[in-house]
Amino acid sequence: MTEFKTIRYIEPSQRAGMTFMQRDIKGNVIMLNLLRFRDVADYTATPELKPEEPISGAEAFNLYIEHTLPYLRESGGDMMFLGTGGAFLIGPEDERWDFVMLIRQSNVQSFLAFSSHQEYLSGIGHRTAAIEDSRLLPIEELPLLTR
Repeated sequence: MTEFKTIRYIEPSQRAGMTFMQRDIKGNVIMLNLLRFRDVADYTATPELKPEEPISGAEAFNLYIEHTLPYLRESGGDMMFLGTGGAFLIGPEDERWDFVMLIRQSNVQSFLAFSSHQEYLSGIGHRTAAIEDSRLLPIEELPLLTR
């Protein structure tokens, strides 16, 4: 019997980070986040953040958002959209995402400053505890075409 290990994507790889920087995006960067939550949040990596009673991954992610928004806004970014997901209309039938989130950052430099901010990082354990799997796609805005 062959055992397959599921690959989870929680943090960017060094190669993905280099590729992101090499894109040389000018102006706003929109981050498309697809998130799948754990049934029960796993605070093994950050026991100091663990609530007294077990909580769901979605609840842990809400704690992450509450912690993160002030630092995101301070850095020149903001949350543009947050919504519930589900199964794809077009795409793999066995793939689902619980939340979809769009984050706008004013530029790549402000995104990097935000993502390395010590106070922000002190609460990132809520995100790690919450997420079973994720995708993050940096999007460069294009001017809207008018006719």
